This record gives sequence, C-alpha cells and structure tokens, in this order.
Amino acid sequence: MARPPLKFSVITVCRNAADLLQRTFDSVAAQDYPYVEHLIIDGNSEDLTLEMLHHYMERNSQREIPHEINCLSENDEGLYDAMNKGIGLLTGRYVIFLNAGDTFASDHTLSHVAECAEGSYKQAGVVYGDTNIVDADGKFVRRRRLSPPETLKWEDFRSGMLVCHQSFFVRTDLARETRYNLAYRYSADFDWCIRIMQLARRRDAPLVNAFEPLANYLQGGMSIKNHRKSLIERFRIMAHYYGWTTTVAEHLWFVVRALIRR
Repeated sequence: MARPPLKFSVITVCRNAADLLQRTFDSVAAQDYPYVEHLIIDGNSEDLTLEMLHHYMERNSQREIPHEINCLSENDEGLYDAMNKGIGLLTGRYVIFLNAGDTFASDHTLSHVAECAEGSYKQAGVVYGDTNIVDADGKFVRRRRLSPPETLKWEDFRSGMLVCHQSFFVRTDLARETRYNLAYRYSADFDWCIRIMQLARRRDAPLVNAFEPLANYLQGGMSIKNHRKSLIERFRIMAHYYGWTTTVAEHLWFVVRALIRR
C-alpha cells in the first residue's frame, strides 16, 4: 500500500498579534506544497486576531486543495506552554513553528523540505537550514549571524544556537516525545532542539541540511526583548549538556569574537 503524502504541521503561537499575523497567514497560504495543517494556538486574544483567522479560513476554503486550519484559543502559561499544546494537537509527519510575523523563506520552502526529508537514505529526523532576519515590515535585514554547519550534531550547539527554531523541521514522533521544558521561560527552544537532536541520534534518524534559508525570522523576538535573562538561561542549558568548563570557555570566545568584529 502506498504511503500517504507527507503532511506538514505548521504551528503558529500568538496573542494579540493582529498587526503581524497577516503576513504569516499569507506565507503559509502561498506555499506550492498542498499537504499542510496550520494550527493557530492563541492565548485568548482581545484584538482582531480571531477575526483575521476567520477570514483566513474563508479564503482557504476556496483553494483547490484546502489546507487543514484549526485554532485553539484559551489562556496559557506562556509561549512554550502554548507550543506544547500545539504538539499535542498536530497530525502531520513533520512540525515547524512559525510564529506571528515569521514567514517561510519562499513559496517553495515546504516542497523543498519534503524533498529533503524523503530523499535521505533514512527518513530524516530533522531538516534544517539557514534563516533570514526581517524587520517589522517584513523586509530583509541580513542573513542570521549564526549559520548551520554542513553536517549538524547536537554537540555543535555548544557554540550557540546554530539553527534558528523557525528553520528546524522536526519529525512528529520525535516532537511528541520531547515537550518544551517550562522551567525555561526564554530559551526553552534552545534546550528543546538539543534534546530533539539527541533523540534523533538514538533513533538513527539523520539530521538533513536543506542548504538554503527556510524562514524569515522577525527581528526582536521574545529572547531578544529579554536578552539578559535569555543569556543566563542559555548559559545554564549549555552547562547542563556540555559541562561548566566547556561553557565558560565558549563564552570567553564569544567575548573575544565580539571584540574582534568591532
């Protein structure tokens, strides 16, 4: 029996983000890959978010092959709690988090990721790529400073988060076993990606490089707005996985590298 088409679950977490959501909706709608589930996990928005979602669903119903669009709107305990709720609802074979203001890098991104996922010698545990940084108007600012290595291993994150969360497509079975740790308020995505890569290795599921940008990431996310607290959390996470000596040495190198670039 033929395997069913590979379906992506795109999870968008938002709260009172009506000024940013339209371009995220438009980006998902513009994908030339048809098998898409879009889950909007809303934190009980009080602005026009739900009205925009209604119009988005109406337009989607007119597609030749409509996407599956579903929304959960209720109070939550923050961003990562909402992401865990999304993981609990998804039905696709791969999941990607694309939050309000973020978009896919092109209209062909999901088609390309599907080819990468199916084209490896074993079904990929993760498909990853580079990331563009965009401003509040969605205009390109620069390529993300940290770029993914050609061959990614979980140990590589000792040098920082080399792959942006929005360019990190995860096989659903791995995601369901690896929920976000709510003890981290600002950098749980960093911890989550490491644990996903560790589990992928144990399952002999390759990490596949897409060799192109996969997402446009909105400059000034939560971890940037809470930069100091995020850095402290990341230090704790790195020390947990890589040891204190390695973590201190890497942070000294971060300082030296920043001075050299001035």
